[in-house]
Amino acid sequence: MGSMLLLFGGMILLIMIGVPVGYAIGTSTILTFVFFTDVPLNLIAQNCFTGLNSFTLLAIPFFILAGVIMGAGGIAKRLIDLADSIIGWITGGLGMVGVMTSTFFGAITGSGVATASAVGSLVLPAMKEKKYDTPFSATLIASAGAIGIIIPPSIPFVIYGVATSTSISDLFIAGLLPGLLMAAALMMTCYIVSKRKGYGGSGTKFQLKNVAVCTKRGIWALLAPVIILGGIYSGAVTPTESAVVAVVYSILVGLFLYRELTFKKLLKALYDAAIINGITSFIMGFSAVMAKYLSIDNIPVKVCDAVLSLTDNKILVLILLNIILLIVGMLIDIVPATIILAPIFLPIVTSFGMSPVTFGVMMAMNLGIGFVTPPYGATLFVTSAITKTPVEKLFKTAFVFTGILCVVLLMVTYIPAVTMCFIE
Repeated sequence: MGSMLLLFGGMILLIMIGVPVGYAIGTSTILTFVFFTDVPLNLIAQNCFTGLNSFTLLAIPFFILAGVIMGAGGIAKRLIDLADSIIGWITGGLGMVGVMTSTFFGAITGSGVATASAVGSLVLPAMKEKKYDTPFSATLIASAGAIGIIIPPSIPFVIYGVATSTSISDLFIAGLLPGLLMAAALMMTCYIVSKRKGYGGSGTKFQLKNVAVCTKRGIWALLAPVIILGGIYSGAVTPTESAVVAVVYSILVGLFLYRELTFKKLLKALYDAAIINGITSFIMGFSAVMAKYLSIDNIPVKVCDAVLSLTDNKILVLILLNIILLIVGMLIDIVPATIILAPIFLPIVTSFGMSPVTFGVMMAMNLGIGFVTPPYGATLFVTSAITKTPVEKLFKTAFVFTGILCVVLLMVTYIPAVTMCFIE
C-alpha cells in the first residue's frame, strides 16, 4: 500500500505542482525502487533503454515527423478546401469542415495534437470572421483533434500494441468505424448548435464542378491515407515501415507537387519533430520502468482481484474502468497512461470476454477525451493558444463535446461489432 501511495500519489502530486510529466514519473518510480525494493538502480537505466528498444516504436517519431511536414507542405490547406466544397454550405458548415478535415488529417498523422494544431490554425480564424462563438469553435476543433488518435493510423495504438502484444494492424482496422462515428457525432452536434444560434455556412456554394476542382487539387493529400493504410492492410509494409513511407511521401508532395515545402520549412519540421519525439521518448522510457515495477509487485493481478471483488457484473465493471480511464486522461498524458495501465486493466476485461483489440480502442478513446478536459487538455490548450482565449473560458463548452464523445465511447464499450466488424 505504501509503495502504491508513493508511486502514484507522488506522481500525481508532482504533476499537480507543475513538474513535467516525464520527471514526475521518473522521480516517483526511482523513489519507490529505493524505498521498497532491493533491485539495483542500474535496472532503471536498463529498462528505460529496453522500453524504447523496439522496431515497432520507430513508427512514432516517423508519424510525428510526417504530421509536421504535412502541416507545413500545404496538405492541410487542400483538405480544408475539399471539405469546404462538400459541406461548407450547410448550416454550421465551417465547423463541420473543421471536423471533416481533422478526420482526413488524423488518417495521415495519427496524432491528436498535430491534427488540432494544423487544422485549427487554418479553420479557427475563419470561424471567428463568420462570428462563431469562440469557446464553441475552439472546443469543437479541440474535440475533433481527438479523432486523430482513433482513426487509423494511430500513435497510441502503436504504443498499446507494443505494451500488450496486440496486433497493431487489427487495432488500426478496429479504430476506423469508431473514428467515423466520433466525426459524425461532432458534426451533428455542430449542426444542432449552429441551427439554434444562427451560425451560417462558410459562404461556399455547393457545385459539383467546385468539388471536382478541389478534389483534383487535393488528390495527393487524399492519396496519403490510402497509400499508408493500404500498404499496412495489404501486408506490403509493417506499421513502422508505413510511417517511413508517410514521411517520404509528405516530403515529395510538399516539395515537388504542391511546392509549398521549402528547405527552410523542412529543417524547421525536422527540428520540431525532434523536440516532440524527445519529450515523448523521455516519458515512454520512465513509463516502461514504472510498468516494470508494477510487474515486479504483481499489481495487475492485485488490481484485477480488487475490482472483481466489488462486483462481477460486466456492465458495472466496464463503467468503472471507463470512469477511471476518463479521470486518468484528465490528469496524465496518453503515452504513460497507456504503457502503465494497459497491462493492469487488460486481464480484467479479457476475463469478461472482451477482445484486447476492442479494449485498445476503448482505452484510447477514454484517454483521448482527456485531450479536451481540464486540467491536462492537450488539444484544448492548442486551440486556446490559436484563438488567444484563456483556457478556463473553454471548459464549460468542452464538457458538452466530451459528453457527446462519451456516447460513442459507450457504443465502443458495449457493442463489439463497432470495433470488430471489419476483423475476421
